[in-house]
Amino acid sequence: MVVIEETGKIEETGKIEETGKIEDTWKIEEKIQIIMRQTDLTEDAARAKLTDHNYDHMKVIREYLGIAEKKAPVRVNSVNQEIYRQFRENLKGAGADIVK
Repeated sequence: MVVIEETGKIEETGKIEETGKIEDTWKIEEKIQIIMRQTDLTEDAARAKLTDHNYDHMKVIREYLGIAEKKAPVRVNSVNQEIYRQFRENLKGAGADIVK
């Protein structure tokens, strides 16, 4: 945690709190304008969504457009491991079809 000297608020790692600084309010307003240009959200709705998503305007826009977050690709160490991973995935599906 970081204590902000001017206002005394505590800021957790990875989260942004409004500190009352001119730079912070300017950045927030700029992000709200970006969201309003890219979506049909009003200023109040954009501000609410922005606080819900930790002031990440890209997450707000992706949610509005319905774009799912990318999953991390499966890491493969060797060809043999990849072959057996695919066997397991295919057999899981085959077993579920038999049970139904």
